Amino acid sequence: MVNIGVLHEIEDIYTVWPNGSNGFTEWLANEENINLLSESIGLGLSSEEKRSLIGNFHGSVLASSSESETDRCIIIVSNLSPVSDSEIGQLMTSVSQKNADVIVWILRNPDAKHKIFADWLNSHTADYTSIYLCTIRLFKIGNSEPAVKFEVVSHPNNNAVNHPKISDNTQDIEKLRFDYWNAFQDYAFDGGSNPKFAASYKRWQTSSNYGVVFGTGRSGCSIIIAKTKDDLEAGLNITDDRELFNYLIARKNIIESECGLIFDWLELSDKKGNRIRTKKSPAPLSDKSSWPEQFEWIMSSVLKIREVFGKFIKESDNEH
Repeated sequence: MVNIGVLHEIEDIYTVWPNGSNGFTEWLANEENINLLSESIGLGLSSEEKRSLIGNFHGSVLASSSESETDRCIIIVSNLSPVSDSEIGQLMTSVSQKNADVIVWILRNPDAKHKIFADWLNSHTADYTSIYLCTIRLFKIGNSEPAVKFEVVSHPNNNAVNHPKISDNTQDIEKLRFDYWNAFQDYAFDGGSNPKFAASYKRWQTSSNYGVVFGTGRSGCSIIIAKTKDDLEAGLNITDDRELFNYLIARKNIIESECGLIFDWLELSDKKGNRIRTKKSPAPLSDKSSWPEQFEWIMSSVLKIREVFGKFIKESDNEH
């Protein structure tokens, strides 16, 4: 009989990060760890710079989007201790001075007032700033290493259906992209056209994000689906692991043959990461009649990338 351990939650987060938010920030700034947050919120993130203080929030990371279409300023702030009402105002004032486009706000125990505030911000300031409110939880099995789980409490576009703001072309595209991802989830998880995909992944909070992140089961590697106005991209992001990228590109021909796809292999010398991309074009966002075909391509590509790349990633891990 197989022995199955019991999952326990670590209540005292300071046993893992004795320095509180500062220690957590050091941990999160590592690309492998920020990737866990990326997968949880469905937004590609790349750590750019650590900062020691934003308002009274003693842990923060200045990040950028890993989505090639965008150039957004993203600030990730955390506070592992209780947050007062005055600190919330100080945080928003400090973040506004940084001209942040996206705020990822990580609290240990967010309560109703934090969610109400985040929902309000997403309803009224979505034109220039959006916010992800997250909680962090820690688990372990027996004497295992702690495992981190981020849970989204409030998400951009929570109220987008009830409060659409369509006043110019950019906002039209964002609303259409929101509808696109909403329709994709209905198609993928309710339509049953690809039961393997539906069994492998689960619904997420719909947003108007350009990119959607899917896990591979391997830390530091994420499958990214990106939807532009006219095209679709599918690919693999590898963070801070040039050795793995070199291992894969050396097997480029067999990987592309097994996937049935041709990829662009992008070595990013200025960042700690590499990207492998394939494109479906044309795939117009405005042509709703073509959405089912696009959705089929997304599901098929995600599964092919996970299966084929996953096999070679496992081989690389075993060899090293």
